[in-house]
Amino acid sequence: MRAGVVVAAQPGVDDLAVRAEELGLHSFWVNDTPMVHGDPFVALGLCAKATRRIKLGIGVTSPALRSAPAAASGLASLNALAPGRIICGVGTGNTARRTLGMRPSTAAALENFTTALQDLCAGRSTAYREGDRVRDIRFLHAGTHVNTADPIEFVVAALGPKAAAVAGRRGTGLISFGLLDPTAWHALHDARRHAAQDAPREADSHTDSYVVTSLHLLDEDEDPHGDAARDATGHLVLSLLAFAADTAADTPAFAEQLGPEEREAVRRLLDRRGTSPTAPDRHTKLYPNYLGRIAPRDRDLVLPSLMDTLALVGTREDLLARVTTLEQAGIDELLIQPVIDPPTEMAQLAKLLA
Repeated sequence: MRAGVVVAAQPGVDDLAVRAEELGLHSFWVNDTPMVHGDPFVALGLCAKATRRIKLGIGVTSPALRSAPAAASGLASLNALAPGRIICGVGTGNTARRTLGMRPSTAAALENFTTALQDLCAGRSTAYREGDRVRDIRFLHAGTHVNTADPIEFVVAALGPKAAAVAGRRGTGLISFGLLDPTAWHALHDARRHAAQDAPREADSHTDSYVVTSLHLLDEDEDPHGDAARDATGHLVLSLLAFAADTAADTPAFAEQLGPEEREAVRRLLDRRGTSPTAPDRHTKLYPNYLGRIAPRDRDLVLPSLMDTLALVGTREDLLARVTTLEQAGIDELLIQPVIDPPTEMAQLAKLLA
């Protein structure tokens, strides 16, 4: 299985990209969460100039964050700096929208956005709508400005069948966050294949599958749920708890799927952040430091059950066995999101999957 890394946009991100390339990692992704992290297009522009081989990914953008012309311009500009090395993840903007206190986009909007990006980034015209006004648009000058000749790989962010079907109809790959259940991946791949049956495939399209998680290699006799493991995986666990807390009132179905211990952790998180499921400003309390290293006082919220579900923690043999299972479920690349010591964590990943 291939290996890659996902980070937040910040100064020094290009140094991490260089190190990832030196380690032989396949891809280097930057999050697109505007009110939480820096700008991924700026960050990947630096990475494009500093690297030569590694793939560079936006993970992920959304029609609720950027217009298709603006996103396509950014992608094609990156493609001019790093020809043929750009990956664009697209999604409904679930995380990035909720950090604004807004709802994510619909699957239909996601599909229209993906179609427009694929068309524009390949140098084709596409229909662009604002309200009742629809116009065909295309890049009016490519050449040295943007690169529409080399293909850009597109992947759709999916946790369920609707988004996976978009990937099938658009001939794209898949990316999912914290989804380590092989059965769930088989279902996503089935939904994508079913939707692709009657859809024409792009000749240059990619259909790779990526999963984002975190990795903690245990030392001998180390507690798999001790402080070190909780620190390495806590950002994933708290992201799920924050989502459950944020959606408890307007979309209660997700929180209702959690067990009693997990629901109690959601309640403690809300109390600790000084907010409630119905507070209109709860997004300003739940999402600061989102996907960053957790504070020691929050370690008690990092439940073993959620660590085991969302992250890869274990001995080398344990991790290789889980990776093999994921590979058998059709995952092509394992992406980790390191928050403790990124160079060391990237090196562990590279060594594990060498």
